[in-house]
Amino acid sequence: MKIGYARVSKYDQNLDQQTDALSKAGCAQIFVDKASGGRMERDGLSDAYSHLRQNDVFIVWKLDRLGRNVRGVVEFVCNLEQKGVHFQSLTDNINTTTAAGRFFFHVMTSLAQMERELIIERTKAGLAAARKRGRMGGRKRLMTPSKVKSAKRLLENGLPPRAVADNLGVSIPTLYRWCPASERTSSSK
Repeated sequence: MKIGYARVSKYDQNLDQQTDALSKAGCAQIFVDKASGGRMERDGLSDAYSHLRQNDVFIVWKLDRLGRNVRGVVEFVCNLEQKGVHFQSLTDNINTTTAAGRFFFHVMTSLAQMERELIIERTKAGLAAARKRGRMGGRKRLMTPSKVKSAKRLLENGLPPRAVADNLGVSIPTLYRWCPASERTSSSK
């Protein structure tokens, strides 16, 4: 069975061109979304995926209708392949029911994997360079060594944890993380 999927980004855009092309291609069912292509979690796409069975063909009018980022599209089509479902993009001439279409898609998959690995390499190199310059990642710590010392002193003097946390501008869990009860009781003896 051929199952189609059409998407536009805005509610005032029209799906007719896509749905007409999908009907002409022989789609028995067409699922639609009026949502951004930036995320792959969309109701119409999920419904279409749930209706697909082995040897079915999932058809889109154009590859960018499936999604905007290459990695998400490649992962989705790889999931189709694992499910035994073929993929076809009408205007991009991609058709995994043919040997040439499968080859093209495998090349695209390899390029997406290479892009992912290059991003990881650049990220690691950037983090290493920042560490070399003395920069640490993440948010600034709310509890400085002087705040921890003050908190322990206030708690040992009998001030309630809520009052200490409010005084330091932190939450109770943050206070307990830096001043565990086991340390407070052992240091006060």
